[in-house]
Amino acid sequence: MGLEALVNLHRIGQLKSEPRNVQEFDRLLKMSSLRLSDAHLTNLSNEGRFNSAYSAAHAAALAALRWHGYRSENRFTVFQWLAHTLGWPPHQWRVLDAAHQKRNLAEYEGYWDVPESAIDEICNLLPDLIAAVEKLKTTP
Repeated sequence: MGLEALVNLHRIGQLKSEPRNVQEFDRLLKMSSLRLSDAHLTNLSNEGRFNSAYSAAHAAALAALRWHGYRSENRFTVFQWLAHTLGWPPHQWRVLDAAHQKRNLAEYEGYWDVPESAIDEICNLLPDLIAAVEKLKTTP
C-alpha cells in the first residue's frame, strides 16, 4: 500500500497525524454496516437511501484512514486516499468520489438527481470496502 504517500500528505499539511483509536475504528465500521442496511430499505426515498449509502462509504473510508493514524479535514479526500489506505484502484474509489460530488450538489445547491443505479453502484462496492477495512485489524 501507499503508506509513504500518507506520510507525504501529512508532511504537506493534507492530513493530520492522530494516534489510532481502536474504539473509534470499531464505531465507524459499525456505523458503516448500519448505514448500508439503511440504504437497502426500499421504503425510504432514493435521497434517503443515497445518503445512507454515502454515509456508510464515508464512515468505512474514514475508518481506514484512522487505522493508519491520520485524519483529514476534507471530507472527500478519504475516498481518494483509499488508494493508499487500502490499495484500491481508481475505478473503485472514483465511484465513491462521484457520490461525494452528487452529495455536494444536493447539500449545497438543492439538486437531487439520484437514480437507483447510483445507489446500487455504491451499495455493490460497500461490502468489499467494509471487508477490506475490517481486514486491517488482522494486519500489523
